[in-house]
Amino acid sequence: MLRQVAEGVLVHESEFVQSNAVVVQGWAGVLLIDPGVTGSEIDCLANDLRELGQPVVAGFSTHPDWDHLLWHARLGEAPRYGTARCAATVRDQLSDAGAKARIAAHLLETEIAGQVPLDLFGLITGLPAETAQIPWDGRQVRIIEHQAHAPGHAALLIEERGVLVAGDMLSDVLVPMLDLDGTADPIEDYLAALRLLEEVAGEVDVLVPGHGSVGGADQVRARIELDRAYVLALRDGRDPSDPRVGQSAKPGWEWVSYVHTGQLQRLAQRSERDGTPR
Repeated sequence: MLRQVAEGVLVHESEFVQSNAVVVQGWAGVLLIDPGVTGSEIDCLANDLRELGQPVVAGFSTHPDWDHLLWHARLGEAPRYGTARCAATVRDQLSDAGAKARIAAHLLETEIAGQVPLDLFGLITGLPAETAQIPWDGRQVRIIEHQAHAPGHAALLIEERGVLVAGDMLSDVLVPMLDLDGTADPIEDYLAALRLLEEVAGEVDVLVPGHGSVGGADQVRARIELDRAYVLALRDGRDPSDPRVGQSAKPGWEWVSYVHTGQLQRLAQRSERDGTPR
């Protein structure tokens, strides 16, 4: 079910890892950001949009992770966008004929096995590099591109509504997940992205993470600081004392501790391989 978080901005929260799809109402239809995750949930989203009487006129994927690249025929044939780097990464993925099969196989280990529509997966168009706004007939939506988490990752600022759609950052349940495969300096890339978000924090009244709870203005800087402290602890090999990790984690999210441990191990391996300090 869609829930309004600001005038003309609505959110649909999936049961699967609290994934948030965002709807921005425009003049002739809506911009749909990161729709997901199961077929029944996207079907529900399509029904809600039909009741609003507004078709989807544009889509946007904040980054090239599978759960942010989904679509369904009921959402229509509107252009679906991403940053140039995001779209290039997706093209590389889809050039492998077995890509969708591997995603489906991965999902067999989850509670949503067989429920995720992959027919229209990843069919996005890359916007020209340095594009500052999403091209659509509606409120100005600023693109804040960076290289944290995934290639061409973008946060979106719905300027006239003070809503920051953060993609897979600034979550209250997920720790920062670094792009340990696609960048030479994942720590600094993440810190640089947090600085970009900090620059717009004063313009934000509502924060929508890709996964987790929607936050108010008071949560924006708090989550930036929490993410920064975590990344610095990773860099230094310290216990992050992060409420999203360990016994203090939200029930059902205990597995995030394994994400944290895996990142520590991979950073240590990179340091040993490159002969550089952590």
